[in-house]
Amino acid sequence: MKLTISLQITLDGVAQANGGNNEEMDPGFTRGGWALPLNDDDAVQYILDTWRRPDAFLLGRKTYGLFETYWGARSEDGGFGEAISSKPKYVVSTSLADPTWEHTTVIGEDALTRIRELKAQPGGELLVVGSVALARWLLESELVDELNLIQFPVIVGEGQRVFPQRGLDFALRLTDSRVFGSGIVALTYDVDGRPEYA
Repeated sequence: MKLTISLQITLDGVAQANGGNNEEMDPGFTRGGWALPLNDDDAVQYILDTWRRPDAFLLGRKTYGLFETYWGARSEDGGFGEAISSKPKYVVSTSLADPTWEHTTVIGEDALTRIRELKAQPGGELLVVGSVALARWLLESELVDELNLIQFPVIVGEGQRVFPQRGLDFALRLTDSRVFGSGIVALTYDVDGRPEYA
């Protein structure tokens, strides 16, 4: 199974709180909601199509909790709520014990082994949305096959960035790119080993 990370990010690489400020999830971060003023119908449709595509979702605990509250209540909306509610969801967490959102499985201890087992299943796609800390950990663990970055034309100047200042290096191969009317750019890359240096 292919593991894809799909994140909405700013030009300076921040993927935190794109939909709004949430003091519980992002204490002290006041620049949330940077994506909403820039959305256009085509970009939203692109993101929705991405959510409809996978066979399953892989989420961190905080993102799962936020999505369960918001999208779980919209499970028959014909849009994002239905796309995620109708699919299996795997949550990486050592504190979530009894999930109530349909089609949810908790991956607790030995998450690395369990995710490798999921990836070993034939065909399909396992999609990470939101979950910045999980995305970074998956990259560092070399489990990511594809990056889908929806870059918004804004610099927020602070916040949790997808790519740390120090870490492993990766060669990327661009497989798809789209530019939307509002200036949003969608970039899809295969993670392709190590880069070459001059």
